Amino acid sequence: MSERRQVGSGSPWESVVGYSRAVRVGKVIHVAGTTATRDGAVQHVGDAAGQTRVCLEIIREALEALGGRLEDVVRTRMYVTDICRWEEVGRAHGEVFGRVRPAASMVQVAALIDPAHLVEIEAEAWLEREA
Repeated sequence: MSERRQVGSGSPWESVVGYSRAVRVGKVIHVAGTTATRDGAVQHVGDAAGQTRVCLEIIREALEALGGRLEDVVRTRMYVTDICRWEEVGRAHGEVFGRVRPAASMVQVAALIDPAHLVEIEAEAWLEREA
């Protein structure tokens, strides 16, 4: 049986809601929905591309904490509050994943946890090496 490892972001909500930023079991890392929030503050308010870049930075940090890399990502899911801004989000995603080209979805949602959030991203990674 594979060892389970997890990493948190330090958010006070993790213990209240009962989640981790990312969980690794064996060769798979699941990264929870990630917004552009650092130290309790939403970054790049009003800028969908800027928020996407921050989400992907936080995802990269979580992957690395569990022995993964962005190059290991096989799936992303992007949740946006305004699908008309898909191109801003998509281009920022492409800056990071243009060569990796994971399976990806982008869907519009009614709202995210904070009205200032424009995008939330989940990721899944497959590593060639065992935990």
